[in-house]
Amino acid sequence: MIARFIIAMLFLPVFAGVLYSRQTISSSPLSPRIANYQISVSLDVEAKSLNAKQTLVWRNTSPDRISELQFHLYLNAFKDLESTFMKESGGALRGISMAGGGWGWIEVNEMRVRGGEDLHAKIEFISPDDGNPNDRTVFRVPLSRPILPGQSITVDLQFTAKLPRVFARTGYYEDFFMVAQWFPKIGVYEPAGMRYAKRGGWNCHQFHANTEFYADYGVYEVDMTLPEDYIVGATGVLKREVRNPDGTKTMFYRAEDVHDFAWTAYPRFTVVEDQWKHVNIRLLLSPGRTQHTERYLTSTKAALTYFDQHVGAYPYTTLTVVDPPNGAGGAGGMEYPTLITGGSSWGLPDGLRFIELVTIHEFGHQYFYGLIGTNEFEEAWMDEGFNSYYEVRIMDEVYGKKTSALDVFGFHMGDLELARSTYTGMMNPKIAPIFSNAWEFKAGGYSSLTYSKTATFMVTLERMIGRSVMDEIMRTYFNRWKFKHPCARDFQAIVNEVVRQHHGSKFGANLDWFFEQVLYGTNVCDYELTSISNRQVFREEEESSDSAGTSEEQRAEYESRVLVSRLGEIIMPVDVLVRFDNGKEIRERWTGRERWKEFVYEGAEQIVWAKVDPDEVLMIDINLLNNSKTNDPLRSPIWRYTLKFLFWLQNILQFGLVF
Repeated sequence: MIARFIIAMLFLPVFAGVLYSRQTISSSPLSPRIANYQISVSLDVEAKSLNAKQTLVWRNTSPDRISELQFHLYLNAFKDLESTFMKESGGALRGISMAGGGWGWIEVNEMRVRGGEDLHAKIEFISPDDGNPNDRTVFRVPLSRPILPGQSITVDLQFTAKLPRVFARTGYYEDFFMVAQWFPKIGVYEPAGMRYAKRGGWNCHQFHANTEFYADYGVYEVDMTLPEDYIVGATGVLKREVRNPDGTKTMFYRAEDVHDFAWTAYPRFTVVEDQWKHVNIRLLLSPGRTQHTERYLTSTKAALTYFDQHVGAYPYTTLTVVDPPNGAGGAGGMEYPTLITGGSSWGLPDGLRFIELVTIHEFGHQYFYGLIGTNEFEEAWMDEGFNSYYEVRIMDEVYGKKTSALDVFGFHMGDLELARSTYTGMMNPKIAPIFSNAWEFKAGGYSSLTYSKTATFMVTLERMIGRSVMDEIMRTYFNRWKFKHPCARDFQAIVNEVVRQHHGSKFGANLDWFFEQVLYGTNVCDYELTSISNRQVFREEEESSDSAGTSEEQRAEYESRVLVSRLGEIIMPVDVLVRFDNGKEIRERWTGRERWKEFVYEGAEQIVWAKVDPDEVLMIDINLLNNSKTNDPLRSPIWRYTLKFLFWLQNILQFGLVF
């Protein structure tokens, strides 16, 4: 088998210079196209390895003279137990452990500037984040001749890679291959003023357990040679396919205006094709999963439609959705440009909407990380959190606010409720600010804060300013920053700009106070309806009489009080709704600045119940169960949840399920 691949490689058009000279760049690129790749790769399915040649053309768009290049070698995260990734993860990620002996690695065998110096001997591994001398996921190479502003450099490489047993988004399982983070990938050069850079330099982080990726946009032309019975899904568009005499085939893909390229290969995929507007949807299902076809397609189209209507147009013509087989769960739930991986199992009930949730979430990354190229190492909340916010919106709209995540045996839960409870249910929700480098969540909390807390504060912001204003913010953000690299302050500037246009100074000079608390701080929000009381009082009332003069009688009235408290440190303006026994309701507005506030009423009516934040604007509130008080115990929140649980338990027992 290895000999066949070597022969095939000899006859492939792997001369990168010839290939690059023949590529056709569209006349109106959507992105800056800073990094353009051409890769010819051969997959050895028996050795689980890759042999490849790569040409990178990189353009210096900065005003700086650049005297070195920096590259990621992500696969070396799985090289041994000494990599930073393995030290941080402990050999397990997302509940899946690294299989014994399933190591993977990547090695650059040749590296040369086109028509110039040999760079291979100059390769130096660096560990800019933690100083780990045994980490091999980033290297630098100095250049004898600097790259001047506006100039490009062409670098030819040859590399080999051993894929790991599928673990953290990439690798193999038996004859299934998920080939991701598989090639030497140049970092992002940030000139002074870009994001937080005070001076020009490379942003090229090590591969950490929590971090994902950050790269520049460009064109990828990739051809893969593999056995002819394998079915392939990949980033971009399949341009042509060639059958080779040795029983292999070569598939030529092209992807424009993307910042990564991934592919999958498996001989037992069932292929389902569908169409949404200009997008060809290609669903690759593993054996025994065809029953989930409609669930995948419906959720995929729902996501395409929603983002198109509320954020911006999807500019690509393809979308591949991959359903990994049993045993390859580590490849599931991941995103790459125009290619996402989902997750399912045989017999998964319709009411357990795992397929839908994962599909919608991973598609959303086509926008947040894909079309808007945020730095996932440093500001993961801007892709995972924004994306979780839209996941919540889409799931709740399509599948019901109370049933979108779970609807089984009478027990139901919406996706917003699921996201919020993931944050509020943390053992220590103050463990770290969301605004942290992803690898710095040393004591935990990365996913709960980055995904769920961000989604929750985004819903809070939306309810404060209104859905239409929120939509304008996100459309403005998308149109202004697509194919670029924004940071937190860029998003905040748009929020302040749009909110001022619609609300003036209603929320103050700007909304920086909001982000200071929910993004940069660790405090929690917790408002409490502390008490309600009705004290009967008697007022003297005079009555006149024509014959007997005047007399006095007592009239019963009530002095009613509502006490609300701010138990948390976060200060948000909030409403308090008070209902009386005659049906009258009074809505109060409280700034929340004091630790407590009392409202006093006098009249013939008594308070029946009162609620702080009656419209549930402040979803960031850590405890909604203490937001109301009532004189009617059946209206109490704890009773509502108790009855909900009892109803669910009754259904479980009715179906005869035993735990």
